[in-house]
Amino acid sequence: MRTFGLDYGTKTIGVAVSDGLGLTAQAVTTVRRASLKADLAELSRLVKEHEVTRFVLGLPLNMNGSEGPRAEATRKFAEVLESALGLPVELWDERLSTVAAQRTLLEADVRREKRREVIDQLAAQFILQGWLDAHRPRTDDYDTGYDDYDPEA
Repeated sequence: MRTFGLDYGTKTIGVAVSDGLGLTAQAVTTVRRASLKADLAELSRLVKEHEVTRFVLGLPLNMNGSEGPRAEATRKFAEVLESALGLPVELWDERLSTVAAQRTLLEADVRREKRREVIDQLAAQFILQGWLDAHRPRTDDYDTGYDDYDPEA
């Protein structure tokens, strides 16, 4: 079961995907926004290609946790996306994801032109990785099978 992480912007949509176990997120692509119909068609194509079953959409909250116009637009896009593609969409706080992505690219000494190409997909990767980490089962959530292990037996 794979999950897409999306960084929804006015000009682009950054896309990242989880591995099959839901442990790690990898950047996939940046969708250049053209029209809602074209954007949904491209996301649908990517969903099929990567066998995705859910979306995690970054919700751009203000630093104090309040919602502004971008959060409202993101919520509307979430509704349309869920309806059009028939997959669940979960909103996830994306505060500082783009800042973290920029810092990572600067520390890696990536050229400015290349940073512009990958910043949105790297932000999507940070969004998805945060969601995956928060939803990872804790070791006390499942039976390891070692409670009854007797090395002398």
